[in-house]
Amino acid sequence: MSMSPSPSADQPPVAARSAYTERLNLPWWLWLAGLVAAALLAVEIWMGASGVRAWLPFAVLVPLTAVGLWWLGRIRVGVADAELRVDDARLPVRFVADVVPLDVAGRREVLGVGADPLAFVVQRPWIGGAVQVVLDDPADPTPFWVVSTRHPVELAEAVLTARDALAATHPTAGEPPG
Repeated sequence: MSMSPSPSADQPPVAARSAYTERLNLPWWLWLAGLVAAALLAVEIWMGASGVRAWLPFAVLVPLTAVGLWWLGRIRVGVADAELRVDDARLPVRFVADVVPLDVAGRREVLGVGADPLAFVVQRPWIGGAVQVVLDDPADPTPFWVVSTRHPVELAEAVLTARDALAATHPTAGEPPG
């Protein structure tokens, strides 16, 4: 009997596991500010009234605010199965020409006045870092993706590693048929 760990039945094979994954959830202080604002609004509506107006604002506004805050932080970013996954969007890494990690100033420059309107952007203002994924797909008018991430260098390395691994196993994966 071997002492090495064996993969369990519910785990995917090693090749299918994600090389990088991150959820772009809100920081605790935004949760606190949002819930306090909802509670203050509920108190303003209540203002000493009796009956339904006494409890309805609290029963509606606070849970709706919690759902809204959860919804804002639902986006997942990951690299798995030779794809960059951003929420429901999928980008096969064979179309990636380069990945540039961006800090706050770099993200501001890429998304600023001279930004390309055809770019695919998933930006969360509470996250400072981002990556710019430059595309090499003649059939796609999108020049690049800009994706918020807390770890831009790690995400860039994961995308480039997946692209290079795909190119090593399938040398013609990025070439057009012909």
